[in-house]
Amino acid sequence: MKRVASALFAATLTVSGLAACSTGNPDTETASTKNGVTTIEFWAAPNPTQQVYWKEIADEFTKENPKIKVNVSPMKESPTSEASIQSAIAGQSAPTMSENINRGFAAQLADSKALVPLDTLEGWDKVKKERNMENTMKGWKFADGHQYVLPIYSNAMLFGWRLDILKELGYNEPPKTYSEMLDVAKKLKAKYPDKYVWAKADLADPTSWKRWFDFFMLYDAASNGNKFVEGSKFTGDAKAGEQTLAFVDDLRKEKALLTRQSKDPFESGLGIFSDIGPWTIGYWKDKFPNMKLNETYTLALPPVPDGMESQDVHTFADTKGLVVYASATKEQQKAAMEFINWVYSKPENDLKWLEKTNLPPARDDLTTNDSFKSFFDKNPALQPYAEAVPTAIPPMDNAKYNDIQTLIGQQAFNPVVKGEKVPKAAWKDMQQAIEGALK
Repeated sequence: MKRVASALFAATLTVSGLAACSTGNPDTETASTKNGVTTIEFWAAPNPTQQVYWKEIADEFTKENPKIKVNVSPMKESPTSEASIQSAIAGQSAPTMSENINRGFAAQLADSKALVPLDTLEGWDKVKKERNMENTMKGWKFADGHQYVLPIYSNAMLFGWRLDILKELGYNEPPKTYSEMLDVAKKLKAKYPDKYVWAKADLADPTSWKRWFDFFMLYDAASNGNKFVEGSKFTGDAKAGEQTLAFVDDLRKEKALLTRQSKDPFESGLGIFSDIGPWTIGYWKDKFPNMKLNETYTLALPPVPDGMESQDVHTFADTKGLVVYASATKEQQKAAMEFINWVYSKPENDLKWLEKTNLPPARDDLTTNDSFKSFFDKNPALQPYAEAVPTAIPPMDNAKYNDIQTLIGQQAFNPVVKGEKVPKAAWKDMQQAIEGALK
């Protein structure tokens, strides 16, 4: 799942000039409603389970709301789903609404006026309240004060620990602070010189999306969820950023990082710490049945600098959501919000989503709402992800997110991992480069 999502995230085609193509006209106003029935086009993610879900939901909705017809079709993913959306907008053939939109890409579309601010549509506040997602939505507000994306799912990324190896080192649970983790590193290298804390080639790779699964997981925790970039302004927390880089540098000094390619490093025990998404749990069931929760491995929030509170720690959210396109007619926009309200006013619809996709719905009450209890009783490895949803931080809302994250790798994270820069200088170089890119 991560590989597929990451490939989609990587697209950064320009969207300038699309605004002119995103306004309805009187002819389409009339065409969208015939014989009293308003038709809306919904593009589902290029994922079979999500397509099945939305087709079933659309059919159920139309039975109860015969004056609105929802046509569900998969968005094209060649060369990327983002490119297919941009092409459709430019060609004036965009759907009424679609899912599969991350916050960075939404910022590109919003800049070109291609999206409807959802908070301007009647019923938006009702959606947030009835879905119980007000805390989750706080991190989704854009720099201009609007909400352009309704998050459908939130993969609050966690770190996996090889619990079996930790116990050999004298630990019954994962370390929570930097100093505790460095202590683990020392003991690991003393007992197993050929093992590493973090064995991952991506640590030395500047590819933009890879920073979501290393730098931002640690930085979001250290900074209490600082947004890093807001609008066109760099707002990174220098103290938290330097602490994050210094921590990685300390792991390097302990020879606890491995950046060469290796096959299944976490599963083999070569590395004992790794970012783990909920999609991995299902993969392990088939490929690595020896990976058992609270036996072979356990899941934890990111470690934090010494002295910080280690409860309710923030982390990065691998998350996508739903948008309404500005080219839709007023009737279609209204119908789209009716559809959204119908879907998310019923917890059973989120439960059906969870059962089909294993992607945690972006709501605050996953662990307290009885509608989801039986699911998590049967899938205990997914419960920690549900618990972390309200404090998970989505990608930045900047159209240049791809460039910015490449600079994080090139100027700071990768050089520190390789021992080429000291943390303070690396942060300074990165900040200057990002501020230059934002001008």
